[in-house]
Amino acid sequence: MKGNSMSKRSTRVSKLASVEEDLQLAERVPQTPQTTSPAYRLAVDDADFLHLDEMRGVRLQLELMKPELIMRDRGIASTVIMFGGARIPSPEQVGKGKKRSKTLDDLSRYYDEARKFACLVSQESVRSYGHEFVITTGGGPGIMEAGNLGAQDAGAASIGLNIVLPHEQAPNAYVTPDLCFNFHYFAIRKMHFLMRAKAITIFPGGFGTLDELFEVLTLIQTKRMDPVPILLFAPEFWNSIINFEALKQAGTISPEDLDLFAFVDTAEQAWSLIQKHYGLT
Repeated sequence: MKGNSMSKRSTRVSKLASVEEDLQLAERVPQTPQTTSPAYRLAVDDADFLHLDEMRGVRLQLELMKPELIMRDRGIASTVIMFGGARIPSPEQVGKGKKRSKTLDDLSRYYDEARKFACLVSQESVRSYGHEFVITTGGGPGIMEAGNLGAQDAGAASIGLNIVLPHEQAPNAYVTPDLCFNFHYFAIRKMHFLMRAKAITIFPGGFGTLDELFEVLTLIQTKRMDPVPILLFAPEFWNSIINFEALKQAGTISPEDLDLFAFVDTAEQAWSLIQKHYGLT
């Protein structure tokens, strides 16, 4: 039987035969034209069937439940989310190898701030035995790598929510292996980012980071999500990219919508705001 990340779960209470038992039995049936036909294969073990367009709803549910059950088994109650660009280099990478814009080189200092921030948060996570304030990133390079590295600096576990993309590589080396997940659906990945989030940090990034920022702002603005601290690192960057004041002046957002987030520039400043929000100081 194939290895399975869920094989250690011991919550089965049904008196009926388990899927694992039936899969083992199915492997032992005589090989005949009937039993070797794809039609005879158990649906749960039939990849061709599960990959049909008509089965998208089932795949969405599977992708929602697998990480949920694993995180539940680990007792993870809350997370701190770190969004940011995969292209942001570490200071050590500046001037080496790939040619980058001056802006990207200048933004490299936020790699260090991301690492420091994740370490500060993860020290609190360690105090909760890894149940609260677990650093969660997209699992890739750049700011995401810095977040997972910072958690490792503190001796804490961290989560990586990766996704299959044509240009992406393997997850960064600092994600806790049994909390490293891979997604096909952006929508389900976004749900997992937000389901346990106690705070959300947004570092400089591109389209993906902008998408994540406006997703969470919209959910909180429309009261589809409970308010949490939303902290934007690098005020100069964000104010040059998005004219928030113009949105207010145009009347397309309410003045109080600008209170949904705050600008920060250092790891200490960001963590202090989160501590204050949750009464940790």
